[in-house]
Amino acid sequence: MTEFQPIRTEYKGYLFRSRLEARWAVFFDALGVKWEYEPEGYDLGDGLLYLPDFLLHGVTVNHAYKQINRDIYVEVKGRMTDLDGLKIRRFYESGYRLEDNPKIAAEVLLGHRRCNIILESSVLIPMKSIYDIVKRIAGDYEVDCREYTQDEHLEKNQTEGFRCGDNGIFRGVPITQEQVELSGIARTIYYLCPGDGKYVLDADRLIICQSNVSSESLKRLYPDAEVNPIGEWTGGTDVDSGAVNRKLGSDMGDSATGGGIHGKDLSKADVSVNIYAWLKAQETGRTVELSCAIGDETVDGRPYKEVVDIAREFIREKGGFEKFAEWGLI
Repeated sequence: MTEFQPIRTEYKGYLFRSRLEARWAVFFDALGVKWEYEPEGYDLGDGLLYLPDFLLHGVTVNHAYKQINRDIYVEVKGRMTDLDGLKIRRFYESGYRLEDNPKIAAEVLLGHRRCNIILESSVLIPMKSIYDIVKRIAGDYEVDCREYTQDEHLEKNQTEGFRCGDNGIFRGVPITQEQVELSGIARTIYYLCPGDGKYVLDADRLIICQSNVSSESLKRLYPDAEVNPIGEWTGGTDVDSGAVNRKLGSDMGDSATGGGIHGKDLSKADVSVNIYAWLKAQETGRTVELSCAIGDETVDGRPYKEVVDIAREFIREKGGFEKFAEWGLI
């Protein structure tokens, strides 16, 4: 059987691998869509290499009950092979991003085997990736996720580089030995009894309220502590619900913020400026107070990008955003 080869075709300075691809380029031009041809290749692992045909910019699509503008990839095939399908599926499931520093803000309400997510992002995150994240962290939950584009005015704030993405007044405070000791107690208890818990250490008085564990076993660990003062209790997401970004006390100690430090990208001052102020307070041994407004290019006399880079390195040393979310700053 004769194997026919496609005819390479030149258009607008590009040498397309086939006339079919060139026709699609003409079609995109007729629609007024900005496009790039084969802009970048990707290593998908297991020896799979993938070079998407087109990257379209600013395409209006209907997603999650809202029209949004996205950059999207387009693959052109006259005939799709199993290998082609495998590469496209692997590429999609891997969630390759079209931005080096995507913007994101997520609010999550978790409880009673349900996970409700409202997500604003500058990139389109595959729903399978979201389901996989929820399952990895929380288990088998019914997920209701609504994904929306970021406000266009806020998005433009970051088009020329990192600038402050929020307003706020922030205070970093040196941690005390008591807070270090209490954090160690919390980690020990959670390692042995991974459930909800609340702990108070006031000088020599230690109060432990821990769910899903016998008080007797905790008394053996901490014989001088007050354990579950009103009796044993059941906790966890099966019987309780809450916003996952509200544990500010255990995250920050005496430091203060205008908002939560999780579920947002590093352009948000709630994340980067909080981390920066806290680190500076530990370094200097003094309380640090900072303020900023959306669009600011400097904070504390530093370019905002430097503040973001310091926060990024701190999170990397913690083991990533998920590890950072487990224990916060302390």
